[in-house]
Amino acid sequence: MIDNKKVILAIESSCDETSVAILVGEELKCNIISSQIKEHIPFGGVYPELASRLHVEKIDYVISKAVQEANVSFEDLDYICVTKGPGLPGALQIGMMAGKVLSGFLNIPLIGVHHLMGHIYANEYIEKIKYPSLAVIISGGNTELVLMKDLLNFELIGQTLDDAIGESFDKIARKLDLPYPGGVNIDKLTKDRTDIELIKFPKPHIKGFDVSYSGLKSAVSRMIDEDIKNNLLDETRVLQYAYSTEVHLIDQLLNKVFLADKTYNIKQIVFGGGVSANSYLRKQALELGKKNNVEILIPPLWCTTDNAAMIAIAGKHLIEKGYFSSLKCTTNPSLELELPYED
Repeated sequence: MIDNKKVILAIESSCDETSVAILVGEELKCNIISSQIKEHIPFGGVYPELASRLHVEKIDYVISKAVQEANVSFEDLDYICVTKGPGLPGALQIGMMAGKVLSGFLNIPLIGVHHLMGHIYANEYIEKIKYPSLAVIISGGNTELVLMKDLLNFELIGQTLDDAIGESFDKIARKLDLPYPGGVNIDKLTKDRTDIELIKFPKPHIKGFDVSYSGLKSAVSRMIDEDIKNNLLDETRVLQYAYSTEVHLIDQLLNKVFLADKTYNIKQIVFGGGVSANSYLRKQALELGKKNNVEILIPPLWCTTDNAAMIAIAGKHLIEKGYFSSLKCTTNPSLELELPYED
């Protein structure tokens, strides 16, 4: 404890970032991230075994650097928060083992945190979430619409029936011979461009608040293959495919988001996850929010990718509500977004 303020050390290692953050009261003292993106580029995506090995190499360094940058001692720590799931099995284990060692050695509580809960509450580095709210979690592995009637109250009302939106971006980007991460590079190509011709893609017709990307992705892949066969895939055509992919994937999602808004009388729509960094999505969401008279909350760019700051702030809410874990706490690669968790 520092000046009567609780000190949280949080660890995130669910995929390809090794991250440690320290939260003192309401103040984020540091958010150290060791990214593995460069190491995974040759494989065109995250190579799980490599991710785990890199977490082992970096975790001690990242913890030490966080403590040093936050200007705290290990004896100042009051809680250890660590990602419990979902994520890559081996990657999750590294963070959890480090968290257990710290918790056991320092004799302070351990709190297992849901990764997606972190993406939701990362928005509170801007402002507090208002309820009822709709959380839109969009990343390489997730596309979910979650109704939140109150703090830590989660009801899944919509999701992808097949591929996640970020996964779809990456797969189409690979067809276009764009480097990993595909969604980021598509955004770089199309950002602030108003002169790119839109290609018409087939539109899926899915009932309710669910979305589907697999059929769309397959149809676009066949179109690209046909263009390659006929020697038509030049720089202009790649731009058109990139922009059209962005528009069709995101518009389908936002149509469902604002349908849910009308259905549930939402006070606030909260975005989270890596795809929430997309320029087209941020622009369209804000415009549609204004048109539909609903507040839009999008995390700062620094907090859209996986990081421990989001685990710290979600963990803080769990602590306040009395959700603690034991040293028998296990990771769960397919952990559901509901409380309480089983150790």
